[in-house]
Amino acid sequence: MAGLPCKLIAQVAFKAGGDVFHHLFSKKPQHLAKVTPGKIQACDLHQGNYGTHGSIIQWKYTLDGKEQIAKQLLHDIDETKKQIKFKMLEGDMLELYKNMVITIHVETKGGVDFITWTVDYELINADNPHPFSLLNWAIEFTKEIEAHIFG
Repeated sequence: MAGLPCKLIAQVAFKAGGDVFHHLFSKKPQHLAKVTPGKIQACDLHQGNYGTHGSIIQWKYTLDGKEQIAKQLLHDIDETKKQIKFKMLEGDMLELYKNMVITIHVETKGGVDFITWTVDYELINADNPHPFSLLNWAIEFTKEIEAHIFG
């Protein structure tokens, strides 16, 4: 299994408006720590500008009760498709996975906005677990943002 490309996908209905979600993530990710402090403690810009291709962001977040760090390259942003891709450069996730890219895509189906999280990765070791906890985190995180907006 090691070295094989893997993919996990989760889709969450988002009643608070997909445009709001995309704007938050692409243009103002530093605000997410205020919105979901139990999930994200910080979002620091290391290079470039928030919301621009090629910028580098470092997240401090809590996953499975442990504080973690992820330095990511904003490697693709598409305003028309409401899609953003983050390539993992450094961090705790890279102890288990390589070539990790997280894609967040907003789409509308039948008048309902959906947030789709896609995690593309390779296992470094065949015995490593797949990042289901990260995907569950993303689902909970999406619901917390929705609750905050409606709050």
